[in-house]
Amino acid sequence: MLQCIFLLSDSGEVMLEKQLTGHRVDRSICAWFWEQSISQPDSHKILPVIASPTHYIFQIVRQGITFLACTQVEMPPLMGIEFLCRVADILSDYLGGLNEDVIKDNFVIVYELLDEMIDNGFPLTTEPNILRDMIAPPNIVSKMLSVVTGNSSNMNDTLPGATSSCVPWRTTQLKHTNNDVYVNLVEEMDTIINSDGVLVKCEIFGVVEVNSHLSGIPDLTLTFANPSILNDVQFHPCVRFRPWESQQILSFVPPDGLFKLMNYRVKKIRNIPIYVKPQLSSESGTCRVSVMVGIRNDPGKAIESVVVQFQLPPCVSSANLTANHGTVNILADKTCSWSIGRIPKDKAPQMSGTLVLEEGLEQLHVKPIFQVGFKIMGVALSGLKLNKLDLKNLPTPAHKGFRAQTEAGEYEVRS
Repeated sequence: MLQCIFLLSDSGEVMLEKQLTGHRVDRSICAWFWEQSISQPDSHKILPVIASPTHYIFQIVRQGITFLACTQVEMPPLMGIEFLCRVADILSDYLGGLNEDVIKDNFVIVYELLDEMIDNGFPLTTEPNILRDMIAPPNIVSKMLSVVTGNSSNMNDTLPGATSSCVPWRTTQLKHTNNDVYVNLVEEMDTIINSDGVLVKCEIFGVVEVNSHLSGIPDLTLTFANPSILNDVQFHPCVRFRPWESQQILSFVPPDGLFKLMNYRVKKIRNIPIYVKPQLSSESGTCRVSVMVGIRNDPGKAIESVVVQFQLPPCVSSANLTANHGTVNILADKTCSWSIGRIPKDKAPQMSGTLVLEEGLEQLHVKPIFQVGFKIMGVALSGLKLNKLDLKNLPTPAHKGFRAQTEAGEYEVRS
């Protein structure tokens, strides 16, 4: 049972406080959490569940906004984390993004959503379709009416029909002029390559997204050609678990619009699309840097939006870096960003130059880690392949479509 929810800005300011039970949680818990957070050298390493002297704290960070939930009782930790993820997703969908100004401008809607999503500390209504029927998303017309009438609430007077339906994620009596459904495979590749150029770890985290605009209550069946490669699968509540458990078939009645049908992981990937070869040599207070980028395994599609970044060590006083392709920028926080774009086929992009060390240092003792970004449209590098998508209970035939993309997640090359 959750007892309180806080929303913190990127500076630690409490933007929103929602007490959920009769037990009041003092705001001082946020100050304690923030002290623990800034004491960590890497903010990404903060644990999602922290035990304070008085409470258990669940936390996630989305777009610079920290979502905190507190409790004093034993409860499944994944329930608290999943609920905060649902809150963040729904607020982002309602408000068109998450930032401090947007939340402060829509305080009333945020509080109304939290009132419906959780009751006395227990999650209640978290389906976006039902919430949209209960609380209208903000728009210019509603804001003008609230100024004129003085009523800032967007709450509907009638209870949505889907609340009593066996498929609460789907609005009742849906009708579309054109019936269509699109399936998207969106994958992120996490990779670690050591200083010898050896692949240490490579795995892919993927999402099966479905964009459905179908009339009535359709019944869909999605099959894969090679489902055995999937690990750690997570499903939307609309998926029937028994067909997947017995035959690895996704059988479901979809929500209307775009939603995440399934998350998955594919381990032990051997083929990576690009290579990054850094070389550093230092002497007499300077360090020579050379970084070469090229295609390692051609995925058959263009590799775009290639970016190589690394943090200049604190002992570097100045840097002079140039590239034969793309642009090199050194930001105020000493981050060097090399934007390559699309890798050309006639030459390998190369960045080179010198780093000047602080006075008294002869050699560079701290070697930087290179972060690589890229995007490949039309390819799922995990090798996952769709076999067939069947549609039933439709009044008219529907158009079906499929696409895939892979981008870099935590793609690290050590020097």
